[in-house]
Amino acid sequence: MLKFLGFAALAAYSCPALAQTDPAAAFGAREGIEDIALSPDGKQVSFVAPGSGQSSAIFVIPVDKSKPPVRIIGASGDPERLQGCWWVSNARLLCTVYSSVRTSGELINASRLIAVDNDGTNGKMVSRRESGSALYVARYGGNLVDLLPGQDGSVLVSRVYVPESEPGRIVKQEKEGLGVDRVDTRTLASKPVVAPMGLAGRYISDGLGNVRVVQLFTEKGDGLGDNVRYLYRGPNGGQWSTLGSYNMLTGEGFYPLAVDPTENAAYGLKKLDGRDALYKMPLDGSGQQILVLSRPDVDIDGVVRIGRKQRVVGATYATERRMRAYFDPALEKLKASLGRALPKTPIIAIVDSSEDENRLLVHASSDNDPGQYYLFDRTAKTLEKLILSRPELAGTPLATVKSVSVRATDGTMIPAYLTLPPGSNGKGLPAIVMPHGGPSARDEWGFDWLSQFYANRGYAVLQPNFRGSSGYGDAWFQDNGFRGWRTAIGDVVDSGKWLVAEGITTPDKLAIVGWSYGGYAALQSNVIAPDVFKAVVAIAPVTDLGMLKDDADKYATSSTIRAFIGSTSAIIDDGSPARHAAAFRAPVLMFHGDVDLNVEIGQSRHMENKLKVVGKQVRLVTYPKLDHYLEDSQVRTDMLRQSDAFLRATMGIK
Repeated sequence: MLKFLGFAALAAYSCPALAQTDPAAAFGAREGIEDIALSPDGKQVSFVAPGSGQSSAIFVIPVDKSKPPVRIIGASGDPERLQGCWWVSNARLLCTVYSSVRTSGELINASRLIAVDNDGTNGKMVSRRESGSALYVARYGGNLVDLLPGQDGSVLVSRVYVPESEPGRIVKQEKEGLGVDRVDTRTLASKPVVAPMGLAGRYISDGLGNVRVVQLFTEKGDGLGDNVRYLYRGPNGGQWSTLGSYNMLTGEGFYPLAVDPTENAAYGLKKLDGRDALYKMPLDGSGQQILVLSRPDVDIDGVVRIGRKQRVVGATYATERRMRAYFDPALEKLKASLGRALPKTPIIAIVDSSEDENRLLVHASSDNDPGQYYLFDRTAKTLEKLILSRPELAGTPLATVKSVSVRATDGTMIPAYLTLPPGSNGKGLPAIVMPHGGPSARDEWGFDWLSQFYANRGYAVLQPNFRGSSGYGDAWFQDNGFRGWRTAIGDVVDSGKWLVAEGITTPDKLAIVGWSYGGYAALQSNVIAPDVFKAVVAIAPVTDLGMLKDDADKYATSSTIRAFIGSTSAIIDDGSPARHAAAFRAPVLMFHGDVDLNVEIGQSRHMENKLKVVGKQVRLVTYPKLDHYLEDSQVRTDMLRQSDAFLRATMGIK
């Protein structure tokens, strides 16, 4: 068994007792494992672990503990950051590095693929390099398309081609767009596999080295339209043929996820009775669509894949909790066995596997357990503990999460999750309504560091999946949480009233805390019901929908984003909390990173100014060089500490 703190010490983790002495630091610490992967032979694990500030590093360690961990790559977080890695051989990894910087007032993000040996040597940039005569610099560095199992370090990757010019010639290199190359990650020797296409967005292979499906955007004005087209070809290449189309705004059409080479079929999502279902389409030109799995209550939202060939073995969806339905009988049986072996951590996922699929990297967690990673050997039938997800919280009593239903004003029952402080009787507590981000998202049963912190500090926390949330089908999603903001925010307000009606809290001790769209919901709730919440905490919030639409103009998909938000006065004017600052009665505390690509920091600054002009109580805390997710343990600690102090002072909580 690997020692938990043998890994954790590398990332300067604190001791478990920290949760008792400094809850904000313990809960605010970034997750100990930000990415993890198993080598093809199943004998080594690589993982991305956080360091101080925004920094992180990649470590490699043998699972038998025969050697100490090796730090192979580090990133300061200012601006470069590590996203994750894949093993391309037993001695080499392919990793993604990205950055977000502000240049001349404009936020710019970029990514690159790099390869490195498992001892930290022979680093190479795999993304295509532009020459000095390139007409522009590609921000996107491409992505892994196929691991090419057994090819020992060679992979298929998508690469961006930029046309070049030179004196005396208009164009030197005419290729432009996203293509697929076979690259030897050790020597960088490359061979084109799919010629670059100007409107290509992503490629799907069959896991055997054959690129079978391409996504092509459509043009609309000077940007991209709502519809994307999908083309397919045979296992031996050849001409592309039409597979279908998908509308990114309405979700109509067939959205391919994976290709099964044995069945010669693409798995994808398509609506059935208003909910996403899993279908497979034979890649034979027949256009046949075969239903694989559907639910009468929720959307199917993805496929489960396993092994170096990434074969499709099941599908995922969320009812009250995340579920995995396996098509492979052996894996379904394995799921039941793991469930019996780990009864206290029922959220079990196969994260990665060895090439022969004998060794599986498994993560198991629950509502009151952030989880840990295991190595399961299918032949030996052994389950070995590897590493905790959040070692700072080891031994700390955490709150259980209960699924509840909240009755909205119109009688609709809103699914929600209630987290009560450990040992509490659930009555007369200070309470927080915590709407999720998105709005095209939903909360699920499981560990949540933010709600767990507030529960640790004595608050009851309610997380409603208001109408406008995704995952429950079209009827629930309605027009999304912006176009249908009145219904969505109404459900959020009704969730607060429910906490009072149930005796969980009292009217003077009810607050609202939200991040991103959740921050928008927290602010807008004070516009339509200024007497309900006594304190507002908004993290990286949208505050003006008109500004949000204008910010979208920087992106090629701006027309889709604009349509998603809407354009009527009832949406833009009535639905923007910054335009109704005078309605606010509760004090407001906001937090925002100043390199946030999701929601510009100008949104919070605008809200702060509007509230100050009309004499309202507001404070904005800004974090330099931080993005939307505030991935810095010290910053998150500060945010938790300040928000807790603000809530207590505002509501008179000792």
